[in-house]
Amino acid sequence: MKKQRPIELLAPAKNLECGIEAINHGADAVYIGAPRFGARAAAGNSLEDIAELVKYAHLYRVRIYVTVNTILRDEELKETEAMIWDLYRVGVDALIVQDMGITRLNLPPIPLHASTQMDNRTPEKVKFLAEAGFRQVVLARELSLDEIGRIHQACPDTPLEVFVHGALCVSYSGQCYVSQACYGRSANRGECAQFCRLGFDLVDADGKVIAKNKHLLSLKDMNQSENLEALLDAGASSLKIEGRLKEVSYVKNVTAYYRQKLDAILKRRKEYVRASSGTVKLTFKPQPEKSFSRGFTDYFLHGRNPGIFSFDTPKSLGEEVGVVKEIRGNYLTVAGVKPFSNGDGLCYLDEQGRLQGFRVNRVENNKLYPQEMPRLKPKTRLYRNYDQEFEKLMQKKSAERKISVEMCLEENNFGFTLTLSDEDKNRVSVTLAREKELARVPQEDNLRNQLGKLGNTPFELETVELRLTDNWFIPSSELSDLRRQAVEKLLEARRITYPQERARWMETQHAFPTKELTYLGNVMNQEAEAFYREHGVERIASAFEKQQPDGAVLMFCKHCIRYSMGWCPTHHRVRSPYREPFFLVSGDGRRFRLRFDCKACQMRVLAEY
Repeated sequence: MKKQRPIELLAPAKNLECGIEAINHGADAVYIGAPRFGARAAAGNSLEDIAELVKYAHLYRVRIYVTVNTILRDEELKETEAMIWDLYRVGVDALIVQDMGITRLNLPPIPLHASTQMDNRTPEKVKFLAEAGFRQVVLARELSLDEIGRIHQACPDTPLEVFVHGALCVSYSGQCYVSQACYGRSANRGECAQFCRLGFDLVDADGKVIAKNKHLLSLKDMNQSENLEALLDAGASSLKIEGRLKEVSYVKNVTAYYRQKLDAILKRRKEYVRASSGTVKLTFKPQPEKSFSRGFTDYFLHGRNPGIFSFDTPKSLGEEVGVVKEIRGNYLTVAGVKPFSNGDGLCYLDEQGRLQGFRVNRVENNKLYPQEMPRLKPKTRLYRNYDQEFEKLMQKKSAERKISVEMCLEENNFGFTLTLSDEDKNRVSVTLAREKELARVPQEDNLRNQLGKLGNTPFELETVELRLTDNWFIPSSELSDLRRQAVEKLLEARRITYPQERARWMETQHAFPTKELTYLGNVMNQEAEAFYREHGVERIASAFEKQQPDGAVLMFCKHCIRYSMGWCPTHHRVRSPYREPFFLVSGDGRRFRLRFDCKACQMRVLAEY
């Protein structure tokens, strides 16, 4: 029989609460920011909170990955080393890192995962990382199924992590320097200024304005929910939800949605198995369109397509709910099938393409009474970016995760033995020393009822077997105490048998795919430079953050504005009516020149001074 491949649903956590709810709603693994040096500087967490999350997660065989994925200054390495040892001591399962300098520190035997900030796009790069010792590699979001498949074929034993949902960076991760160049805030240091969500004018070489104040670098959000099986077949083994800055309602909803999608696949495809324990029961229907979204795209998974951008607004549109049918004094009527609630937040694009919004004060069937009447016209398309009733559900307990157990109560020479077996093949027994006495009434129902009261424990009873030779009497209080002892013993057994992976970093000297690293190598410290020299790199430039070279490309984008306008010489074979080069002009007057590399199928953004 072919070896089964564990499949991991990986959810984000801004904080401890989000992490626990990600687990409750079906995550097989959770990634969370370290106290310092994570690529979302605003999402750091205390060591105490991470320790608490680890303890909770490991009960369900859920892994905790901590992000330490910024590039580091020389003076930060010692502090990073101490922090890594602290994370190891509290039981963290792996670190997601970008800076190769970390590999030369005195590390505990903790697995390292290669962050997408390393720009992991090719079989050669991924193979190098795997041979260096990285236990999992996070691939670039821009890859197609074929490209993922080729990487898997080259590295069949390396777990590949792919993004399946959430916000998209327009530039290849780790290859964006515009925030540093314009604002002194490095994306590679966790301080991205969200430049790509700004409005720009698109201007040609003659100064003609092609587009006015459009969000030309803003993309829709990724949604691969219909492509999960294809991703697994291509070689992905970890399906990652973006969102370490998202609120808990987003984490609950989106994690639960992908859990259901993935479970349906695992039920049919026995060669894939779940990576953690427990069954999730929900009190709501997961609907990703109810959470923050700019509209959805499957990006480049099936090749280039025109539906990836969101030029009108970088904000959340939410779900489409209908069109305005009629406007009267203080209310409007909507043609659509979606129900509304008092307090809903609705939005629309006005005649200038700008996002406008209003709050619904009162609802009468399809009549909506806003707090203030918006300026809109009949046939305007409406979206709901805040669903009052759904958010109320998300504020309550919305999921429960239980590990199935089997119980067996049998008699022994001194009394009785209760044995518990869980779904991970842990087995414990406790005994009750008690002289046997016959009961006056049948006891089977009472025994099953008392033993099945697992209440607030992580366990759920699947079966109870009674191996008794007669109708013995056992007081309910003694049965409860026996059950409590067995549960505590099983919890301890699960902690002891948790399959914690250990991986000591070993020095290697195999060749890096290239002999030269420009500023794109993000080499910030002497240890990172030493790592690359040991692996055959002869010429190494410093990170952009240290030198800011003149004429440097600030963004490398698979998204192409010329393609989005219908003027791609390769795909559309239509010549632009405007003279190149094109420029993006921001609201504060900064100019950026666009360079189109058709051979690499890329758009590049450069500062124009």
